[in-house]
Amino acid sequence: MSPWGLLWCPALLMLSYRVVLLAPLGKCPSATCRLFVAAPLLQCQSRSNGREGDDGGGSLGLNAGVLVSAMRIVTKAIFPQDAHGLRNSANVYFGVSIAIMIICIICYNIADRLPIVKHYKDIKLQAQKEEINEKGLLSGKAWRSTLWDIIRRMKWFGIGIFLIYVVTLSIFPGYITEDVHSEVLKDWYPIILITGYNVFDLLGKTLPAVYLLENVNVAFAGSAARLLFYPLFLGCLHGPHFFRTEIPVTVLTCLLGLTNGYFTAILMILAPKSVPIQHAETSGIVIVVFLVLGLAVGSVVSWFWVI
Repeated sequence: MSPWGLLWCPALLMLSYRVVLLAPLGKCPSATCRLFVAAPLLQCQSRSNGREGDDGGGSLGLNAGVLVSAMRIVTKAIFPQDAHGLRNSANVYFGVSIAIMIICIICYNIADRLPIVKHYKDIKLQAQKEEINEKGLLSGKAWRSTLWDIIRRMKWFGIGIFLIYVVTLSIFPGYITEDVHSEVLKDWYPIILITGYNVFDLLGKTLPAVYLLENVNVAFAGSAARLLFYPLFLGCLHGPHFFRTEIPVTVLTCLLGLTNGYFTAILMILAPKSVPIQHAETSGIVIVVFLVLGLAVGSVVSWFWVI
């Protein structure tokens, strides 16, 4: 976790806390959607690590959605669904978020002293020394040339990550919480869908431990193929009656989570391996830039479901 990570995680916490508490005053999705804004907070500690791909997308971050879903189910069962109850729910979410970030900061400082961590840091330092001996200290034009070479190598990984999060954020959670309804499950329906998404996202990010897809072209093709979710989810809104029932929507939502988790983990794992080890951290930063762009564009595209 870099110093910048320690700065922007609390900043995101404060910003999102204002969003949740002030949301009822303006135009905002349902209470379920507002409360699930807390999920990124529980993931922020994993995003600030430059090589999050090493553990398949950040083990803490990939558990965050499941934790938030579990908390939402518990708080919905305990607290009344009025303004006071929602405020108490928000306090629980952000209290847990703060506690987890504090624990992560403590654990990071402990982990940084572990022999295995020091071992790989020494390998990186040795590679950097060898590069300096061969090419001299990289600065100015030489560093810019190296940076553009890293970006060139990261191009397809980055586009794949970008597409993954454009598709995911344009559908989840806005479409899931606002556009589909169930007369049987009522207001539990979006909670069940979001929980299903998060569980399968966790499963997808765990799958590389069983089978690691090492073909970059196939991984990129899989990321691009997720664009097919658009007509499929559109069919759940305007298609035949069967497609608008609970089963197809639930299956598609779980597949959305599974593919999001798996292809994110694969691309995050493979990307740093495509550059020399001394540039792996820089490659991680480049990939995260593509990820953030995907999140931003996906959030904007999600408004088209409303339009």
